[in-house]
Amino acid sequence: MSHFPERARIVIIGGGVAGASIAYHLAMKGETDVVIVERSTLTSGSTFHSAGLVGQLRGSVTLTTMMMYSAELYRKLSKDPETDPGWVECGGIRLACTPERVQELKRQVGWAKTFGLPLEEISAERAQELFPLMSTEGVLGATYLPTDGYLDPSLLCISLANEARRMGVKIYQDTRVMAINKNGNRVVSVTTDRGTIATEMVVAACGFYTPELGRMVDVRIPIIPMSHQYLYTGAFRTVSKTDPRLPTLRDPDHLVYYRETGEGLVMGGYERQSAPAFLDQNKVDHVPGDFNGKLLTEDWDRLEEIMINSAMRVPAMATAPISKVINGPEAFTPDNEFCLGPTSVKGFFVAAGFCAHGIAGAGGVGREMATWLLDGSPNLDLWEMDVRRFGAQYKSYSYTLARVIENYESYYDIRYPGDDRQAGRPLKMSAAYEWHKNHGAFFGEKSGWERVNYYTENENPVYEPLRPTGWAGKNWSTAIITEALATRDKIGLYDVSSFSKIEIKGPGAGAWLDYLCANKINKGPGHVTYTQMLNERGGIESDVTVTQIDGNTFRMISGTALNSHDTAWLTDHLPEDGSVVLQDVTASLSCFGVWGPLTREMLGTITDADLSTQAMPFLSMREIRLGNYQVQLVRVTFVGELGYEIYADVKDGMAIWEMLWAAGQPFGMVASGYKAIDALRPEKGYLYWGSDINPETTPYEAGLGFAVAKDKDFLGKKALATKQLEKKLVTIKLDDPLAVVLGNEPVRLNGTVTGRVTSGAYGAGTGYSIAFAYLPVDQAVVGNKIDILVFGNWITGNIMQGPLYDPKGLRVRT
Repeated sequence: MSHFPERARIVIIGGGVAGASIAYHLAMKGETDVVIVERSTLTSGSTFHSAGLVGQLRGSVTLTTMMMYSAELYRKLSKDPETDPGWVECGGIRLACTPERVQELKRQVGWAKTFGLPLEEISAERAQELFPLMSTEGVLGATYLPTDGYLDPSLLCISLANEARRMGVKIYQDTRVMAINKNGNRVVSVTTDRGTIATEMVVAACGFYTPELGRMVDVRIPIIPMSHQYLYTGAFRTVSKTDPRLPTLRDPDHLVYYRETGEGLVMGGYERQSAPAFLDQNKVDHVPGDFNGKLLTEDWDRLEEIMINSAMRVPAMATAPISKVINGPEAFTPDNEFCLGPTSVKGFFVAAGFCAHGIAGAGGVGREMATWLLDGSPNLDLWEMDVRRFGAQYKSYSYTLARVIENYESYYDIRYPGDDRQAGRPLKMSAAYEWHKNHGAFFGEKSGWERVNYYTENENPVYEPLRPTGWAGKNWSTAIITEALATRDKIGLYDVSSFSKIEIKGPGAGAWLDYLCANKINKGPGHVTYTQMLNERGGIESDVTVTQIDGNTFRMISGTALNSHDTAWLTDHLPEDGSVVLQDVTASLSCFGVWGPLTREMLGTITDADLSTQAMPFLSMREIRLGNYQVQLVRVTFVGELGYEIYADVKDGMAIWEMLWAAGQPFGMVASGYKAIDALRPEKGYLYWGSDINPETTPYEAGLGFAVAKDKDFLGKKALATKQLEKKLVTIKLDDPLAVVLGNEPVRLNGTVTGRVTSGAYGAGTGYSIAFAYLPVDQAVVGNKIDILVFGNWITGNIMQGPLYDPKGLRVRT
């Protein structure tokens, strides 16, 4: 094309499979005022050297849904020779060589049932029948999904790009971006070596070049290019036209994968000694400007581990000729999820960080990004992939690198509940961190924060018979029961300083929050409100408490992992007149939870303040002196007992913690961790955002209608008023108290799978194994008997009227 455009509504930077898919889906939705600019030629980044495997079942509902859509799209494209991406629907096998991996496969079979995916558990011998080249040595079991497959990544990219071009999208190759220009905090144009394009939106979809583009607009995108190797063998087997195609084969216990290629195989894997690419002495990713259509030099020493494992699983690999070795950089993120969506700069979007499964996800990514760009939000809950999920700690290149390396080297590892990343720790610590260490704290990590899971000092062998069976018992401790029961009976002391704390102030803050939140917020100083922020579809974007400090100052509290999410949501909706200002005060305030029936009596020994319900009712805040310290006492609880959260300047945190500890000893206080909260909150029906509730569920579906104000306008109200109630969250008591769900297990009623578990736990106070699940309204009936598939076993249970503990809430209001 000779004429270079001066304007386009959307500019996509990157001519790989991500950019092509986004453009294709935009055009399918009718938006063709779109330009793709590619620094070299289409597919010349990571796309051309991808292995092309397409597996559908993943670790989350959202990602699996996206992968299933991708497979459906590739199947559709393959029906026309003009658009066929070389799709081969050969099926996929995954092997298990350890008892733990067998359990993982059983869990995946159950998980697949909730999607209608035909994943079946098969024997080692059946796997060998399907893939005759493999050895069954050490194989304890396998699964087979007949709708998995593989394709040619370059053909896919070109097919999508051609279809986008046919519908009106313009594509310019050999066009290098020199600058992304802003007016204030909004993107206004893209300068290339062929001219400047004025635009409303820019999508950085250029793989390992994406962080470089982010730096043009001062946005940190935590992606590291990692060297990923695989090889092609030469011909070593005879294949006739009538022979069935070999399925893809993964042996995660030996870190290898295979797919066929003509009369040979493609073999690759994830070695334990990884190698980042293109890092300078400051650990900053600086990809050479001419690195297009190129590969890295083969690293035979690093390839040796997976070559040895490969020959063990497929003996013919020991003597098969090697045709070529591919060592290509792949863009990896710290948590192995994509980087998608808008950034802090208005109009600047990202679609990158594909972590070596981007071909499988490209169709779903394109669909969701197109919807996001045009409608302002995606179809699915994409927070797990949202580029804004990464906190400020990822501005550190060394921290990002440590996390990415750990992620790559553990790519095929089983992640048990409670397993935490170890790289880069400790990073964020509460004021009382040293006290916790000195008292036997077993720490977990969340969003960079060190948090006490439980204290080994509280372990008691008398509770060992309560250890859950299977995976739920792996990172379990008897201390959890000690701490939970102490909270029910006496007092538990919790360090919850990592809770997200966002201060919202200004003359417009009260009215703005009243519109942004479903419940009434601006009720006067000292009031605390439990509420949700909803999207325009009525879905729950956040689950928070808001404390009114004074007439124009509010503090929003939510879970540790939600700080980035809530900040992004609030920022996106800020009034442009400057009447509201946000400040993240998480690190500057200590927060301690003191919960249990003796809490008021204990606090009475260190304060003169009137803590009676008349003076300080449930959901209220008072500024008081606690000993020698000025604190804000907030009467809320996440465990279902009388109690308070204590907010204080972080410099006083350790002293206040020690004062509380000393004052609590005569009352039987026990220092407690987050795992005790996990064992208490399901008994009270307290929900977790991201599992039990999310942007795709409404307050009415989740049983949170009590937190929706009927007498005011708010974002999402119109959708709530018109949306038909089709599903409801139910509380399930399992008959086997030691069969504890982990989430996503299928729920069966009268022999038919009709829902999936959102979360659950062993309730320490009730002695029940409790699960939450959404079911169709006509099935969500108290008393209905259901089954839940827990690691291959259908566990019976009953739908109960929740909450199971203190249903009238008398203990929190006493």
